[in-house]
Amino acid sequence: MPERELYRNQISRLVSSQVLHSSESLCKLLQYLAKHALEHPNTPLKEYQLATEVFGRRSDFDPQSDSTIRVQAGRLRLKLAEYYSSEGTHDPVVVELPKGTYILSFHQREPAASKPTIEATVAPNDGGKVPRSWLIAIAVLSALLVIAMASIGMIRSSQQADPTAHAANFEPPVAFQMFWKPFISGPEEPWLIFSNAAFVGRPETGMRYFSANRDSQDAIWDHYTGVGEVLAVHSLDEVFGQFHRQLRVKRGSLFSLDDAKNNDLIFLGSPSENLSLAEIPSTREFVFQRVPAGPRKGDLAIENIHPQVGEAREFLASAASPLVEDYAIVGLVPGLAPERSVLILAGTTTFGTQAAAEYVSRQNSVEDLLTRITGSKAGDLKPFEAVLRIKVARGVPVEAELVAVRKR
Repeated sequence: MPERELYRNQISRLVSSQVLHSSESLCKLLQYLAKHALEHPNTPLKEYQLATEVFGRRSDFDPQSDSTIRVQAGRLRLKLAEYYSSEGTHDPVVVELPKGTYILSFHQREPAASKPTIEATVAPNDGGKVPRSWLIAIAVLSALLVIAMASIGMIRSSQQADPTAHAANFEPPVAFQMFWKPFISGPEEPWLIFSNAAFVGRPETGMRYFSANRDSQDAIWDHYTGVGEVLAVHSLDEVFGQFHRQLRVKRGSLFSLDDAKNNDLIFLGSPSENLSLAEIPSTREFVFQRVPAGPRKGDLAIENIHPQVGEAREFLASAASPLVEDYAIVGLVPGLAPERSVLILAGTTTFGTQAAAEYVSRQNSVEDLLTRITGSKAGDLKPFEAVLRIKVARGVPVEAELVAVRKR
């Protein structure tokens, strides 16, 4: 069979395998990479090309701020390794996607060599009969050889069965499994949308928030985000690593309604910083509002729409500098499409956003949240809204506690 035809057959086998057939996006990526590798060998592929031609991204796709292609390529590498350690153990062709490149490589396996036969000649004794002691020794050695080979085979199989076997022994806490279930059970990784507020001015001369009443859209700078958002991304990435899943990260200014309709979403930052939140269903019991009057006029607060006994009507960060107290919303709300979920982690400042992400990244706090909402540390989670009070010391959130919770 011609070499190219052999490689094409192997791609078809991969696409129809149990490992890959349920992931349409990965199959599409694999087929595109294979076609390119066979028709244009050694020709590099750019992330932009893959984003626009394979995943239908818009022409303004920016690979520096959108990690879609890197994430999908990483998933494909893992799936290929999983396939060849299970279904494809004896396939004639091995397909790989080396790290640092988007060019597939094909390797033909060498035919298995026939096992050498060992002939033993035994000197005749007593009329050509083999001594009984020799027979026993040969039998014992044969048995030991079989056991040794079987043990080696079992060890190698266990090592090859999962390329991440060293990490697979760790199972995330049950509370994590229940809380993050909406975001780890689907075939696609969720989008993590971090805030990058619209500023005008220049870093050298001073910057301020964009004002639609007096500023041109052309003057907007959207290159910045808070330190809390950066650390929040790190915390959430570690959580998803426990599930052997990845996050697709995108800044708020690049968010589109197509993202909202077709994906599970995690938002970092309030609507004042993460403007995308204003375009989709959000929290309704705890709402971000600017203080309309008084000494704190213009400051961002969390309004408690239906305060219960003992609850404040609004939650406002400390006015003193440096900041010593902040508040944040943790909310799980339905997405725009059925079976889609949106998680909102947002403080009135960047420190509150960081604290909210860290809160849902710790086992004890997630267990506390589940107990308040479901009555159990392992209850089935439904949409909810909650407010956290955060203690801040030297620009670092050091303590967070639930002060209000609503079921939806």
